[in-house]
Amino acid sequence: MAEIVRMPKMSDTMTEGVIATWHKKVGDTVKNGELMAEVETDKATMDYESFNAGTVLYLGAKKGEAVKVNDILAIVGKPGEDFAALLAGVGSTPVLAAPTSASTNVAPTTQAPVASTATAITAIDITGIKAEIVLMPKMSDTMAEGVIATWHKKVGDTVKTGELMADVETDKATMEYESYNNGTVLYLGAKEKEAVAVNGVLAIVGDKNADWQTLLKAHQAKGTGAAATAVASPATVVQASATPVAMVLSDATTNTNGRLKASPLAKKIAKDKGYDISKISGSGESGRITKQDVESYKPATASIFATAPKAASASIMLPSVVGQESFEEVAVSQMRKAIARRLSESMYSAPHFYVTMEINMDKAIEARKSMNEISPVKISFNDMVIKAVAAALRQHPDVNVSWLGDKIRKNHHIHIGVAVAIKDGLVVPIVRFADNKSLSHIAAEVKELAQKAQDKKLQPSDWEGSTFTISNLGMFGVEDFTAIINSPDACILAIGGIKETAIVKNGQLVPGSVMKVTLSCDHRAVDGAVGAAFLKTFKSLLEEPVRILI
Repeated sequence: MAEIVRMPKMSDTMTEGVIATWHKKVGDTVKNGELMAEVETDKATMDYESFNAGTVLYLGAKKGEAVKVNDILAIVGKPGEDFAALLAGVGSTPVLAAPTSASTNVAPTTQAPVASTATAITAIDITGIKAEIVLMPKMSDTMAEGVIATWHKKVGDTVKTGELMADVETDKATMEYESYNNGTVLYLGAKEKEAVAVNGVLAIVGDKNADWQTLLKAHQAKGTGAAATAVASPATVVQASATPVAMVLSDATTNTNGRLKASPLAKKIAKDKGYDISKISGSGESGRITKQDVESYKPATASIFATAPKAASASIMLPSVVGQESFEEVAVSQMRKAIARRLSESMYSAPHFYVTMEINMDKAIEARKSMNEISPVKISFNDMVIKAVAAALRQHPDVNVSWLGDKIRKNHHIHIGVAVAIKDGLVVPIVRFADNKSLSHIAAEVKELAQKAQDKKLQPSDWEGSTFTISNLGMFGVEDFTAIINSPDACILAIGGIKETAIVKNGQLVPGSVMKVTLSCDHRAVDGAVGAAFLKTFKSLLEEPVRILI
């Protein structure tokens, strides 16, 4: 019997996962414990191993698409088993599904139940037609249509699952579309450089002699809510929509009547720069002028700065545009979504207060130099901070707490979270039992965790369960800052850089090295005096580093 496989919650903060890679496709067999997919969470890319055995009948998302926790990841069952009732029962629509007698669409992406598909096309009988409609997939979260950059298959060609079928230009990038069907290409929904709306007909694939015209009529009837009265010709099924000027691939004009060929973006840039586009040579197909042609064009001085006739008073005509506005919109990653959600919740739900101190780091600098002469691993100032924090927490257990809403958890163990900046955002791997580890042990462990974070190989055991967090921006030259609490921890310590400055010592003004630190506390769990006492102890430990080791 077919079973629904749901997206598991792979971390304590995960709300959805993006399919990084499918290791199984529709029709493949899968065994219990076998790798099925790689899922990108808000913390790392993790392997998903199947808990089911059977044949993959349905995949709930394409590579690069997100699936919310507990939503359908896949359906596994017996070969040919009808799973439409399972999908109809939860109100979900397949994205990649094996064809059944009730559905002929390969990749529908609307939110209607499968059962409604069968009902909507009863006006035209498509029973027995061995062909499938391929719809334009949504390749980005903001994509509304895709322009066919290149067809790698033409009508009459055979195509196999996983074979490259077309290059599609979206609003973000030009992406490859790989076929999920086997058969002969019977129909193409658009010519090269034409646009196809998301869920519009991209192609029809099936048996060589299949009645694809009737299938197309049924699909069009479903879209309009009425039975089709005539077979639409390929030229009228998909019309090129008005393409934004940012789309470089579609032509603004043709030269069939002797008119200039230039892309809309090329014309816009030329107009903004004050160029005469007729004087620019085109490098595109049939001499079409492209964006690159306009940007590389070097006009004569006279074309930009024109001098008035000699008889008139001397004057200079300045160019109408001296700059060009531009911007780029980048899709928010899973990690960035989680960071935004968690920090917003923390900032606006936890009443923060801040305590700042200056620490004289002269002795810490000398101690680090001496320790690195014998340490098997290079010890950093951040490693010394971790060890000092752990020692101070042991003396001030009321800071080593977690806010749980209706209760406060007093942690008897000390797990220090260390914020690490990576390409997509921020992760907080944990040095567990930091108070019981030597400085060289801490140094080696932090380096290993930082590398795993950069490689996106952290596992839940690496980031779950911190009792206190450290955020260090000193290596970027930041003197001081305040950090947002990493809930449910009650405190986070912001570490600034070490700065050489004048300090007063024994009544004399002398040079010294100072580091500023700011403790952010959740006032629901930690009082001001408690936080200040902790910071005072932390300061004394770094100013007399030998005390850290006692």
